[in-house]
Amino acid sequence: MTAAPAPLPPPHSSAAADPAPSPALPAVIGPDPAAQAQRMRLYGIVLMCGAVACFACLDATAKYLGRHIDVIEVAWARYVSALVLAFLVFNPLTRPGMLRTRRPGLQIGRSALLLATTLLNFAALKYLQLDQALAILFSTPLMVAALAGPMLGEWIGPRRWAAIAVGLVGVVIVLQPGFGSVHPAALLSMLSAVAASFYAIATRVLSRFDSDATTLFYSNLLGVLLLTPVMPFVWTTPEDPVLIVVMMLFGGLGSLGHFLLIVAHRHTPASILSPFSYSQILWTTTLGFLVFGDLPNRWTIAGVTIVIASGLYLLHRERVRRGR
Repeated sequence: MTAAPAPLPPPHSSAAADPAPSPALPAVIGPDPAAQAQRMRLYGIVLMCGAVACFACLDATAKYLGRHIDVIEVAWARYVSALVLAFLVFNPLTRPGMLRTRRPGLQIGRSALLLATTLLNFAALKYLQLDQALAILFSTPLMVAALAGPMLGEWIGPRRWAAIAVGLVGVVIVLQPGFGSVHPAALLSMLSAVAASFYAIATRVLSRFDSDATTLFYSNLLGVLLLTPVMPFVWTTPEDPVLIVVMMLFGGLGSLGHFLLIVAHRHTPASILSPFSYSQILWTTTLGFLVFGDLPNRWTIAGVTIVIASGLYLLHRERVRRGR
């Protein structure tokens, strides 16, 4: 709150000549910084929840399409529609600077990792329940924390190593090795989480050199360039018009989710937003039941609870470290 400056004496007079006090002007009350910061936090949290809702819808749509067309065709539809949307929103023809990257090799490597993550995840979703695949992908932050030391020099202490180990135990519970109740495609989800971890590391490095718009554009462009030559060998023309509409709108879910994610982090610290990323499990479980009639079993519930608890503890340790 900022107080107004003291009123000036009237023209052609002096303050000493008129001993009577001037009536006080009302203070000009400016915006409360604390209240404004709180509003920005709430705004970022709402955007974060919207982003993970888009990602949950993206996975549900991929699983639905995967029942009718090839997985590679599903991924191609996602990248093509996302690239068209990027052209409409960013229009690189009038902003040629957006196409310039300071690290082209890293852009290509990061985009290839994202493509691998997408293909592996879509292939796994064809056989797994949405909540099972997501529970395994929730191990990505744990892997990023483990890789940040040797790759970024961000070393972690024994407590966070213990949290990572406990979180991976949660993933093992979801996988249920030896019990045979989870489809072998769960290994594809695990590989997708590994690729996503390296993708996250590459994104953090690349953010120091290129803008978000540039990185998002090249991610979609490489996916289209690599998948289009394969399409004649796997293409299946959808007979249902609904499938064609879903394929056209498919990539918009991913692009909208990433856009909301970027804006949310612009207004709110990542340490506040991170816990809300786990709300995706609520969206995923709801969509899995409404669309596919799936409900999580006790192993998935137990495993995802352990993974989320480990991720939240890692976030807590990160806050403690930064506070020091």
